[in-house]
Amino acid sequence: MAATAGILLPSIISCQNPTDKKLGIALVGLGNYSTRQLAPALQHTRHCELKGIVTGTPSKAEQWKKDYNISDSNIYNYETFDEITRNPEIDIIYIVLPNFLHAEYTIRAAKAGKHVICEKPMAMSVKEGQNMINACKAAGVKLQVGYRLYYEPFHLEAHRIGREQVYGKINLIESSLGFSMANPESWRLNKEKGGGGALVDLGLYAMQGARMMLGEMPTHITAQGYTMQKDIFKGIYETVTWQMHFPSGAISNHSTSYSTYVDRMYASAQRGWVELKPSFNAVGTAGQTSDGPMNFATPPYQQIAQMDEFAVSIKNGEKSLAVGEEGLKDLRIIEAVFRATESGKMEEVEV
Repeated sequence: MAATAGILLPSIISCQNPTDKKLGIALVGLGNYSTRQLAPALQHTRHCELKGIVTGTPSKAEQWKKDYNISDSNIYNYETFDEITRNPEIDIIYIVLPNFLHAEYTIRAAKAGKHVICEKPMAMSVKEGQNMINACKAAGVKLQVGYRLYYEPFHLEAHRIGREQVYGKINLIESSLGFSMANPESWRLNKEKGGGGALVDLGLYAMQGARMMLGEMPTHITAQGYTMQKDIFKGIYETVTWQMHFPSGAISNHSTSYSTYVDRMYASAQRGWVELKPSFNAVGTAGQTSDGPMNFATPPYQQIAQMDEFAVSIKNGEKSLAVGEEGLKDLRIIEAVFRATESGKMEEVEV
């Protein structure tokens, strides 16, 4: 199984010349994800490197300058952000800000003539996401969504098993992600800043896993939203469950929550099954099938392949796997889930 999965891994080795220039990345927002995942991952990348930062906290700027040998000319704050257009050392801007700022800074980065990686969820709405795609196309730059699992070997193998119907047609998928997040101070619990709580933050991975394994978009959705701790979860659901119906006849069941832990994807086919558990977290995946364990080397950081693939796609003038249109697909599903929770009816996924 490891050998067959290898053919699906992104072609990040097409630029082998060690003299090839590494593309410079500037991280915008130095929160937990940049600090614990992206910056360390960039110490392992072959085709891109950490060259700049954008932060509103001077103490962070000083610490990152020391930790990663970042020059003063590559350190920006949010008032000087647009000056990055004149910096030839920065090729890619990686937006790692609260969700409500994704569209603004992606569009500003595009206007600055820089390629963009935007963290998930891509935007607060389908309309915002389309505006981001349009802005990048108008500026002639590439847009990638930070979908690290598009490049993760266990997920790639699960996608192959599903699309090639290794065990026959997949009829049922169970895919869920949740953890405790009962922190009223977090911007993720603020609907105006986060966009909708656990569904947009964690549930996105669960819906993405199902559609990628089947290789198709759902057409209809039913959903239910629940809030038990109303003093903490205000204006957003604490837990969401939903069901997606696909053109092939497959059905996927999902749950996401900010008050309980779950991290699993299970797909049942006519002659076998595949399970990833844990599945969606950023620190490691494990999997098995009805034929036995899935054995793959686990990269130190899932984002290494993600960022290298984007850099190579820029160098070679190719299309990235996680283009902006992929983020737009999940935004369409998210909006349908929210409509279904409110209507109590089956809702169509808009195209």
